[in-house]
Amino acid sequence: MPARGRLIALEGGDGCGKSTHARLLADALGAVPTSEPGATVLGRALRGLVLDPSLPPVSPRAEALLLAADRAEHVAEVVGPALEAGQWVVTDRFSGSTLAYQGYGRGLPLVELRQLVDWATGGLEADLTVVIDVPVPEARARRTAKEADRLERLDAEFHERVRAGYLTLAAEGGDAWAVVDGTGTVDAVGRRVQAVVAERLGAPPVSSGRMGR
Repeated sequence: MPARGRLIALEGGDGCGKSTHARLLADALGAVPTSEPGATVLGRALRGLVLDPSLPPVSPRAEALLLAADRAEHVAEVVGPALEAGQWVVTDRFSGSTLAYQGYGRGLPLVELRQLVDWATGGLEADLTVVIDVPVPEARARRTAKEADRLERLDAEFHERVRAGYLTLAAEGGDAWAVVDGTGTVDAVGRRVQAVVAERLGAPPVSSGRMGR
C-alpha cells in the first residue's frame, strides 16, 4: 500500500490570488488540483445555491451547512481517494474557509463550526494550510473586473473580519498553518508559497503522480 499523500490547502480572502497559486503549486508538485466549493456534481449545485447572486439569499447557518455538504462530498469523491492512493492534493479552499467566512465573517460560533467541519471531513485535516494574505483594499481592487459572487459583494467590513480571522487561525495553528505575503508579482508570491511548502512538508515522492479526475 502506498503511503498516504499530503493535503495542502490554500486559503485567503477573495481577490488574494489563491486560485492562481493553487494551480501553480499543484503543477510544481505534480499534485492533484482541486477546489471548493464545486469540485463534484453535488458541489456544483451547492455552489450555485450559496454564491449565485441572482438566487434568494440563504441564512448564515444554512450557508454553513450547504458548504459542509460540499466539503463532505469533496472529501469522499476527490480528496480522500487521492490521498489514499498516495497522491499529494492541493485544494483551493478547505476547512479554514468555513471558520474564516462563516465564523469570523458571519459571526457563527467557532466551536460549533469546528464540530461541523470535523464531522463533514470525517476528521481529515490539511497537512498544511497556506494563507495568502493581501490587504482588503488591494484584494477588492483586483476583483473589480469580473462578476462578483454573493460573498464577494459583501462590504469591506465583512472582508476585514475574514482577513483578521485567517490571521488569527494561522497564529493559533502552529506548524500546520503558514501566512504568505500575497502582494507583489505572481512569480514572487509563487516562490514564497513553494518555499514554505518545501520547508514544512519537503517534496512529494518521485512515484507520486496525478490521479485522473
